[in-house]
Amino acid sequence: MTKKHKQRDDIKAIYTHAIAAVDPYSAVCQFFKRKGNKIIIKGDSNLVIDCDTIDAIYVVGAGKATARMAKAVEDSIGDRIADGIIVVKYGYREDLQYIQQLEAGHPVPDDNGLKASQKIIDVLGKAGERDLIISCISGGGSALLPYPVEPITLAQKQDLTQKLLKSGASIKELNVVRKHVSRTKGGNLALAAYPATVINIMISDVVGDDMDIIASGPFVCDTSTYADALAILEKYKLTGTIAHAIIEHIEKGAHGEVPETPKDENIFKNVHNIIVASNSIACLAAYKKASELGYTPLFLSSMIEGDTGEAACFHGAIAHEIIKTGNPVQKPACIISGGETTVVVKGSGLGGRNMEFAMMMAMLIENTSIVAASVGTDGTDGPTDAAGAIADGYTLSKAERMGLDINDYMNNNDSYHFFERLGDLIKTGPTNTNVMDIRIILVI
Repeated sequence: MTKKHKQRDDIKAIYTHAIAAVDPYSAVCQFFKRKGNKIIIKGDSNLVIDCDTIDAIYVVGAGKATARMAKAVEDSIGDRIADGIIVVKYGYREDLQYIQQLEAGHPVPDDNGLKASQKIIDVLGKAGERDLIISCISGGGSALLPYPVEPITLAQKQDLTQKLLKSGASIKELNVVRKHVSRTKGGNLALAAYPATVINIMISDVVGDDMDIIASGPFVCDTSTYADALAILEKYKLTGTIAHAIIEHIEKGAHGEVPETPKDENIFKNVHNIIVASNSIACLAAYKKASELGYTPLFLSSMIEGDTGEAACFHGAIAHEIIKTGNPVQKPACIISGGETTVVVKGSGLGGRNMEFAMMMAMLIENTSIVAASVGTDGTDGPTDAAGAIADGYTLSKAERMGLDINDYMNNNDSYHFFERLGDLIKTGPTNTNVMDIRIILVI
C-alpha cells in the first residue's frame, strides 16, 4: 500500500469512527432507561418518572436521526406507547412497531412535511396533565416540520428557505426566521403539548448546542424575536425578494401586532430537555482514532462556522505551519475540527459546503504531503448523494491531466461534478445521525 492510499484509508477510518460515536440509538440508550415501571432520564436533572402516575405515553419527533432515536425508545418502553408519529428525511427510516414513520423533504420542505406536522400536533392534542410525551428531535427537524402560519403558504416558505440557504445564512439565522413563520417551531409544540409532561431528547446539529436552535426548538422556549428575524432578512437583502405575506407577518410581529413565539415559563415548566449527542463527541472520537493510528491529533474546535473558503484557508495555514515549524504539533499530525460553514451560491452547479471545503483545500495543499477531507455526518452534503470529498497534494495535477479547470468548477459552485470526475467523492449513504460536519487534515 502506498503512503497516499494509507492516508486516505486512515481518513476513512477516522470519520467512520467519529460517525459511529454519535449513533442515535446508542446515544439515547445511554441517557434513557427503563427499570421496572420507572423511566430514568440521566443528565442534569436525573429525572425519574413512575409510570404508575402516567395515563398514556405518546412519542413524536422530527429529524434525520429521529428514526434511530425512536427505535431506542421503542425497545425500552414500546409496550407502554399509546400513540406515536415521527417525520424523517426520505430514506432515513427504521423498523418500528409502535410509532408511525412519515417521510418528507429536506433541506427544502414539502407537502409531506406539512401533513406530518399537522398529524404530530393532532397527537399532542390528545395529551392531558397525567400523560407523558417523549420527543425525539434532531437536525433536519426544521425542514421536516413546515407548518406555516396563515396566510403564508408552503410554497412561499420553500422559496424563503432556498433563498436563505443560497444567501449564506447560518443555520442559526435560518432557524430564527423559520421560527417566526411557523406553527411548530420556537416552542409551539410545547404549547400544543401543555399541560402534559415532556421529555425532549435531542441530537445537536448546531454550533454551540443551543437548544432553541436545534430543529428550531419546537419544545424549547425561543430566545429570539420578530425583530431578530427581520434584521436577518435585511442583512441578506431578502426583504424585496421573498413573498409579501412573509414580510408583512414578520413586520407586524416586530411592531407587536402579532403574538411572539411562546415565552410564558409555565408552558415549559414540565418540559425536560436533554442533548444526547453532539459534534464535540464526534470530534473527540476522531481524536482518539487518529491517536490510535499513530498521528498526533490536534482538535481545533467543534464550533467552526462562517465562510467555507475562509475556514479552508485557516486549516491550510495550520497544516503548512506544522510542516514548516512543527507547531503547534509535530508530524505526523491530524487536524480535526467540527461545526458548519456556509457557502454563498453564485453559480448553477451542484455541491455542498464540505465539497467546497475540499476543493479549496486542493488549491492550498498542491505538491505537499497533506491530505484533507470534509464530511457531513448525516451522509449528505447539500442536495447531493455525497457526504463530502477528499483532496491531496496531487488533486490539482490529476485534474489538469484530465482537462479539468478547478477555477471553472469553483466559480460555478460545482464541487460535486469536480470530485465525481476525479473519483474523490465521499459517499457513506444515509447515516441516520446528524451532528454537523467533521474536517480531517493529515500532515505527514
